[in-house]
Amino acid sequence: MSTRPYYIAGNWKMHKTRAEAAELAKDLVARLKGGKHKYLVAPGFTSLETVGALLSGTNILLGAQNMAAEEQGAHTGEVSVLQLKDLGVRAVILGHSERRHIYKEDDALINKKVKLALTHGLEVILCVGETLDERDAGQAEVVCETQTVWGLAGVSAGEIGSITIAYEPVWAIGTGKTATPEDADAIHASIRTVIGRLYGGGAANKIIIQYGGSVKPDNVSLLMAKENIDGALVGGAALKADTFAPIAAFAAGQPPAVS
Repeated sequence: MSTRPYYIAGNWKMHKTRAEAAELAKDLVARLKGGKHKYLVAPGFTSLETVGALLSGTNILLGAQNMAAEEQGAHTGEVSVLQLKDLGVRAVILGHSERRHIYKEDDALINKKVKLALTHGLEVILCVGETLDERDAGQAEVVCETQTVWGLAGVSAGEIGSITIAYEPVWAIGTGKTATPEDADAIHASIRTVIGRLYGGGAANKIIIQYGGSVKPDNVSLLMAKENIDGALVGGAALKADTFAPIAAFAAGQPPAVS
């Protein structure tokens, strides 16, 4: 079981009107008050201001799901780091598999975003993960290592403390399939080894590595009980307080929660 602080983040993806987002945020603020872990929710861009006002002064951080690689300028349809900070955003999810595979973001672009976010004082959740074909070919660790190394290129030892890695096997996102706790922990351990090689053992021991991929109330405790798994990046189950709150309130090593 990890001795690092657990970090549970909810990615609402392209769901929720402002009214729906506000209702969910209010419910989570009430349910997670006094919670013992670190919490974040990442609404859609249109709901950031609404949700941010409700999270202000609570124990839940406001996150964004993506951001532009440029600080500002003629980039139609993009959202800048300056605009996110203006809304009270504290952290940004970068390199999510949907950005990589659907919107064709490559490692170089993701790295540019990572460095820009850090320059402006935002925390970063950097997502890495393999496809099913890559796993079947025995390339899972290599893919995650490559994405980690490239994603952190140019990130200093002083900045690594603002980085969280989220391991999300692409084949487990939104499919109902979940990597076994043992399989997930093995990849987390491999990523931690990479961090150690890049930044030293101290940084490797401290960095938080989340698991993402069909995390649910009935499997979260088993996942979090593993030595190298330090939290969760939750998708579908983050869209309802009745499923996200039990995940957020898990106790590692305890029987699975019932939603």
